[in-house]
Amino acid sequence: MVNVRSAVLNDLEPLSALLDGYRQFYKQPTDIQAARDFLDQRMGLGDSFILVSENSEGMLTGFVQLYPGVSTVGLNARWTLNDLFVLPNYRDKGTGRALMEAATQLAHDHGVVRLILMTQVENERAQHLYESLGWQRNTAFYGYLLDIK
Repeated sequence: MVNVRSAVLNDLEPLSALLDGYRQFYKQPTDIQAARDFLDQRMGLGDSFILVSENSEGMLTGFVQLYPGVSTVGLNARWTLNDLFVLPNYRDKGTGRALMEAATQLAHDHGVVRLILMTQVENERAQHLYESLGWQRNTAFYGYLLDIK
C-alpha cells in the first residue's frame, strides 16, 4: 500500500531531488538548489498544495503539486494539477494512481469543482493513468503559451 500525505518542511531535501528528476524528465538541466529554492518558496508562501508518496521505510517516492485558481465563467474554484512525478522504480505499482486519487480528494475537501492539467502529447503513460481515473481530454479549447522575456 502506498502512503500519501501532505509535504512538510522536513521533506524539503528529498522533495527537491524529486522535483529535479521531474524537471529532467521534461529535458531541463539538473539544478537541485533551484528546485530546493522553488519548493521552499512554495511552502513559505503556501501558494500550492504538495502531496508526497512514501514507501514503507519512509522514503519519498513521488509527489503531486496543485495550484489553486478560480474560474470567472464558472464562478468557482478550479485547481491546476501542475506536477506529478514518481521515481522510475515505483511506477506501475499504484504510486501515481494513489497520488492522483489523494489530489482529487484534497480538492474535493476544499470545495473545488474542477481539476485541470496539461501533459505532453508524447506522455502516453500519464495519459493512460489520467483517463483510467476518469479525466477527459479537453477538446473544446485550444491551449496557448506566451513567453514573456
